[in-house]
Amino acid sequence: MRAHLGDQLVIESPATGVARRDGEIVGLHHEDGSPPYDVRWSDTGEVTLVFPGSDAHVRHLEHEPGRRHVPSRPDMDQAGVESVPTPPGGVARPGDIGRRIAAERTRQKLSRGEVADRAGMAPDYLAYLEEGSAEPSLATLIRLAGALGTTVASLRGVGVEAPPGQGQALLHPRLQALSPDECRARLSTHGVGRVAVSTPDGPAIIPVNYEVVDDVIAFRTAPGSAPAAAVGTDVAFEVDHVDEVMSQGWSVLVVGPARVVSELEAVRRLADRAHTEPWAGGERGMWVWIQPTRLTGRHIGPPGQ
Repeated sequence: MRAHLGDQLVIESPATGVARRDGEIVGLHHEDGSPPYDVRWSDTGEVTLVFPGSDAHVRHLEHEPGRRHVPSRPDMDQAGVESVPTPPGGVARPGDIGRRIAAERTRQKLSRGEVADRAGMAPDYLAYLEEGSAEPSLATLIRLAGALGTTVASLRGVGVEAPPGQGQALLHPRLQALSPDECRARLSTHGVGRVAVSTPDGPAIIPVNYEVVDDVIAFRTAPGSAPAAAVGTDVAFEVDHVDEVMSQGWSVLVVGPARVVSELEAVRRLADRAHTEPWAGGERGMWVWIQPTRLTGRHIGPPGQ
């Protein structure tokens, strides 16, 4: 018998072949994955040291695309397995879920210890999920989603191809103008924004990776591309964020003239300070600056926030 962290240990009833008890393997005592195991039982949430007998087997969930283990229930006719939604295009790649967990934890400025404590798991196991290529069980995802205030679907990437904002609106939303300082804080240092330009084919809105340098918006593009049409004109640049779970969000609009950065030292400084490469790839060595002349923003949230 061999197992990995996150696999399920199933104890079967000799008479029926149906799961009598099952749990998630949250601790290994041998590098080769042989017993014994630390098992968190689905019926009690308690972790115990288990030496599996002949009535036990390990369920390797990563080999069952589109299916996840859930605690056994009396109305189940199989060993605690049910289908759950999968992301568009198939099953999430191993490691994708861990990256989403880590990103959400970082966004909320939570330590691994805090999230692990909320989810009732060992910090080392959370580190394994975030850094490894494991695909955790549904029970584990439910606990992590609860600890992070999000949903299992979000952690699994269900709906990532859909436009944001499909959730329900707040009962009594509050629309609030953001101050210039609040707008700058949300622009932060870098990210992905949208630049609106006029092209020979008509108006266009293009997403670009941007940097904020001394209150100036800078992005890289290629000569002759649609974003390059911004040079020499007044343009609009927008960034936003939507929190699907909380049904709230914000947007910031920058308006101002755009020009190409031609000074060699300025180009070198921008390249040195860039946080990311353009997601679109390719050769994009042309830097464009947008000097804000108008900076506005709005926030939608619950009353009193």
